[in-house]
Amino acid sequence: MATDLKVHEVSEGINKPLITIVGVLGKQGRSVAKTLLETGRYRVRGITQRHDSAEAVHLVEQGAELVSIPLDLGNKKDFVEAFRGSYGVFMMTPNIAPPQTHEFALGKELADAAVEGGVQHLVFSSLENVDKITGGKKFAPHFTDKARIEDYIRTLPITSSFIYMAFFYTNLMEFYTPIVQDDVLVFPIYLPKDFRAPFLDPLTATGPAVLEIFKNPDHYSGKSLPVIGDIISPQEMVDTFIKVTGKKAVYSSAFTKEEFLNHFPEFSSNETLVREIIGMSQYAVEYGYFGKNRDLEWSRQINPNTLTWKQFLLSTNWQGERQSF
Repeated sequence: MATDLKVHEVSEGINKPLITIVGVLGKQGRSVAKTLLETGRYRVRGITQRHDSAEAVHLVEQGAELVSIPLDLGNKKDFVEAFRGSYGVFMMTPNIAPPQTHEFALGKELADAAVEGGVQHLVFSSLENVDKITGGKKFAPHFTDKARIEDYIRTLPITSSFIYMAFFYTNLMEFYTPIVQDDVLVFPIYLPKDFRAPFLDPLTATGPAVLEIFKNPDHYSGKSLPVIGDIISPQEMVDTFIKVTGKKAVYSSAFTKEEFLNHFPEFSSNETLVREIIGMSQYAVEYGYFGKNRDLEWSRQINPNTLTWKQFLLSTNWQGERQSF
């Protein structure tokens, strides 16, 4: 009887759809892995080189399988093998900071590998084509290159769906951290103080969105879907931070190049990266972060537990200190 039960458990595990996650230890990848594993209905394989990290160990303890492949060009054969047997792939291209420009080539290689590996459904974390929308007036290649990858995926013989992530709350904790001046936290934010923009927590919002897509592949085939936690202005973010934490805080503009470098002089050595950050911010303000006719309510409708900025502050107990993820 015990032997029969064990055989049944193994068979049940094999019958669960396998989802392979590219960049499983990134914020989006971790969120997807956690959400899928918690359902008990999926097997998860993750691609990462950081096998010894605490996050990797935790994922393995939860039941994930990890494969070590560098997320770089020239590894297509390894990607194909990693994707074999997978029903689905959640794919994102890693942060490729200027002056490096190979994001599109890497995305194309990964997508081709998914097709060759027999994957049925590819979900890609994409963004708007800033170059096309602005007629080349705004420079934001990490948006445009993802859009070009999406366009390429749409030409392939594979079911595909796309999520578009809003600005990350975590950017303020990790990259644009408040500065303490005379016991006041100064928030240098890359948007005008009253401009309301879409934000989210990638660690909790990504997984439910991707799960919804994999559960309903026919419904979401070919769709591009924004993922949003809150639509809020920098001033409202600072005001909410004050109410939640009781700390003194003020907004300070980092919207122009001069303002940005005044707050973050360490970026001055990478002119192209600064140009990209400013171009992204200007694009969001002048053209809107998401393209016209996008469904801005979808992610909050399918996941009512999506965190607003206030809920994010309460759940993380963030007090303005620098954090890394």
